[in-house]
Amino acid sequence: MKIRRALISVSNKEGVVDLAKGLAAMGVEILSTGGTARALKEAGIPVKDVAEFTGFPEMLDGRVKTLHPKVHGGILARRDDPAHLAQMKQHGLEPIDLVAVNLYPFEAAVSKPDCGFEEAIENIDIGGPAMLRSSAKNFEHVTVLVDPHDYPKILEELRGGNGSVSKETRLALAKKVFAHTARYDSVISTYLESHAKEADRVRFPGFFTLHFEKVEDLRYGENPHQQAAFYREFQVSEPSVATAKQLQGKAMSFNNFLDANAGLELAKEFDETAAVIIKHNNPCGVATGDTLLEAYTQARATDPVSAFGGVIAFNRPVDAETAEEIAKMFVEIVIAPGFERSALDIFKKKRDLRLLDAGTALKETRDRRGGMDMKRVVGGLLLQDRDLGRIEDVRKLKVATKRRPTEDEYDAMAFAWIVCKHVKSNAIIYARPGRTIGIGAGQMSRVDSVRIAAMKAQSPLAGTVMASDAFFPFRDGLDEAAKVGITAVIQPGGSIKDEEVIRAADEHGLAMILTGMRHFRH
Repeated sequence: MKIRRALISVSNKEGVVDLAKGLAAMGVEILSTGGTARALKEAGIPVKDVAEFTGFPEMLDGRVKTLHPKVHGGILARRDDPAHLAQMKQHGLEPIDLVAVNLYPFEAAVSKPDCGFEEAIENIDIGGPAMLRSSAKNFEHVTVLVDPHDYPKILEELRGGNGSVSKETRLALAKKVFAHTARYDSVISTYLESHAKEADRVRFPGFFTLHFEKVEDLRYGENPHQQAAFYREFQVSEPSVATAKQLQGKAMSFNNFLDANAGLELAKEFDETAAVIIKHNNPCGVATGDTLLEAYTQARATDPVSAFGGVIAFNRPVDAETAEEIAKMFVEIVIAPGFERSALDIFKKKRDLRLLDAGTALKETRDRRGGMDMKRVVGGLLLQDRDLGRIEDVRKLKVATKRRPTEDEYDAMAFAWIVCKHVKSNAIIYARPGRTIGIGAGQMSRVDSVRIAAMKAQSPLAGTVMASDAFFPFRDGLDEAAKVGITAVIQPGGSIKDEEVIRAADEHGLAMILTGMRHFRH
């Protein structure tokens, strides 16, 4: 079906002049409105104003432009239906064969810090979505363009197809339209929900809509027999794996994304210079230091066997000294807020090593963290706040035992508690100030995590502290930890056996503080 008439009305003017010139050169009549019509006329392209086409002026400050039977009748009419054609003739409707529309920039408007509620409302497009949906519904007869990146290939197809576009292309463009308008409505709905009166505001709305943009297809999922892709959330405002720039290395895999995310999220917790080594979505070594090299070597020393083939995350830009040390061992990924040029030169020798630049100093962005944590179950979705809970000063926590912690023990427990939050439950951490010594992760029994953390330790455990992500259900965990020489414990408390556990700590001469906050990580 040859395109003879096009309606072009766009907020984003990218590529629109070239599109209109190409259409005009093929003899297509162009209808337009407002700023788009002016831009096309200034470019010397013949344009008929929609108001002239409909015989009805724009009104209500531009709120009503294209909401007219001559527009929607021209778009929605089926060209292969005699009854439709008869009605078009009866009412003087002319077919519109191509519609190029993009919408008022609602999302860009509300992302501005100074955007008021009234400005946001005026950036809700009505006529645009209506035309897009009409055109997409009638894709059998109408070509619809919502993405400027599609303009060149459509012009190419028109030139090669005697002024026509294939049905397959029209259907693909229609699917893109409905995805676009669905997301547009979702963004508006989310904005209005967030600006409801406090009494009417709902943390978890009755309907929850997700819209993510596909970044890339992946080779496979967690296992080779699973297909996978990576999608990015819109308007992410904090450093993340989703917004990180890959500087070199092989393409990221499904598991690479998970491990890099786990490492970066833990690195972001620290104000001090920190290094995190991740293996199978658990930290196998974490440390802070005066230099990045010191932090990295201390983290690696926790479990050098597991660190082989791991993912390393930093909260400072990587320097040459640290890069030289990393290059001595096989590593899958290094993610950090930047890399010095000298470090990149060193890493070039490791062509398969993936380098991800998170783009900004991580400790300066903690107040930008937010959003929801989603966990999929078959047939449903679990939604919760992200676990951003922090203990700002462990010295203010309740001391449950007869003995108070020393200053070194407080420092070690503050560090261990941060790490513990990012280890799969049941989680046990043995630590000294600024470094992990042993990590026990993901066991069904807490006492087994206590034993595994001791088994994994490469350095002496005598004088370390222990952190537990949840309460001890029995005293056996304390008894086992005391055998290896720990001196203090940080844990949430709240067990019906708390008195028994505290008594065990007193018997062993341990200091214990209670956070009142649990960090289960399933």
